[in-house]
Amino acid sequence: MAENQRIHPVAVDVEAPPTTPLVRPGASVSEKGSPARRPPPVRRPIPAIIHAKPPKRASCCCCKCVCWTISLLLLLIIIVGAAAGVLYLVFRPKLPSYSVDSLKISSLGLNPDMSLYAEFDVKITADNPNEKIGIYYEKGGRLSVWYADAKLCDGSLPEFYQGHRNKTQLHLALTGQTQYGSGLMTALQERQQTGRIPLDLKVDAPVAIKLGMLKLKKVRILGQCMLVVDNLSANNSISIKASNCSFRLKL
Repeated sequence: MAENQRIHPVAVDVEAPPTTPLVRPGASVSEKGSPARRPPPVRRPIPAIIHAKPPKRASCCCCKCVCWTISLLLLLIIIVGAAAGVLYLVFRPKLPSYSVDSLKISSLGLNPDMSLYAEFDVKITADNPNEKIGIYYEKGGRLSVWYADAKLCDGSLPEFYQGHRNKTQLHLALTGQTQYGSGLMTALQERQQTGRIPLDLKVDAPVAIKLGMLKLKKVRILGQCMLVVDNLSANNSISIKASNCSFRLKL
């Protein structure tokens, strides 16, 4: 029976159109039979490359100006320091000193308004130990006498020029009036009974220094002399039992 079966070839019409549309391998088919389109690929943004701008020429000039300014300032400081060192080595400056030679009380008592009135005569010696430096004592210098925190009297220092290695004695008349003097007078009388009365002499002297022919800027000499005297009786000799003086320069 197998032998009686024959295979008949089927004729194919190559010119007939295909019954189904051609689809690319891997493409999907829509409901209408047409191939579905793929969504467009997602494009990632490419980071922009920002090129740094070259520094401006003005900033370079500014940096150069700053560097030159700092260099000039440093050079100026070095020159001034060197000049000051040379002047110090040449002139060897020293502060003037003062000593209290004598103290006399012309008047010390209470006024009707209970204020304390005082008149002192003081002799002091100003010593300029410098060999090449002169001192101009300018207007406005003062000498004052204090007991504790109360100023008893004061007076003006004279204007004069003091030469090299010179000692000048000054005779000064000091006057003053202190309010609420009854308590101060009582304290002074109590100290007088012990024979040791502390007094404080303060010097404030504006001076100008002379280096050769050059007169320098005005400065101030501040001095303080701590004294201990035996009494404060008017018109009596007063003995200075102790004296300690110190001085400093104020620019």
